[in-house]
Amino acid sequence: MALTATLYHWQIALSDVDRGVYESLDLRLARHPSESLRYLLTRTLAYCLCYEDGIGFSKGGLSSTDEPPVAVSDPTGRLQFWIDVGAPSAERLHKATKAAPRVALYTSSDLLALRREARTRAIHRVNDIELWRIEPRFLDEVEAAIESSGRRSAQIECLRSEGQIYFTMGGQTISGTLGSGPLGEAL
Repeated sequence: MALTATLYHWQIALSDVDRGVYESLDLRLARHPSESLRYLLTRTLAYCLCYEDGIGFSKGGLSSTDEPPVAVSDPTGRLQFWIDVGAPSAERLHKATKAAPRVALYTSSDLLALRREARTRAIHRVNDIELWRIEPRFLDEVEAAIESSGRRSAQIECLRSEGQIYFTMGGQTISGTLGSGPLGEAL
């Protein structure tokens, strides 16, 4: 018997002070059976922190290796921004930079491991890949808060200001650091 996706309904009040973006997001997220809650959180944060017109989650979900987890397309459907999550291979990052004018990677992975992987192959425009590292402790605490609530529906406030992320759910606020820089700089 095939496992089915777990559905989450998160209403997110986004206040991205660093970019001047303020939105109310009503997200219905399908968590693939092989997807960890940490990965779901990371791709949701990537969506929020890159929010702009034309953004969307991949239609194929995690099973589609030809698509980014999150992407921004122009009104004609042309890919403008490939937003990846986790620790993609050098080959995948090379493909991303060939497919889209802008590429970002949101991760909580070890930067040394990412650098080692990136050195395994020449990556097109490696210096243009935006690297955003989410503090692992932050994701651990958010994951624990979601699991302890026992609910898959929640109202959430997500605030980014001066490189800090604040996540409020059910009266509990969790904060963490968001580091950034080009991936190529790390090589």
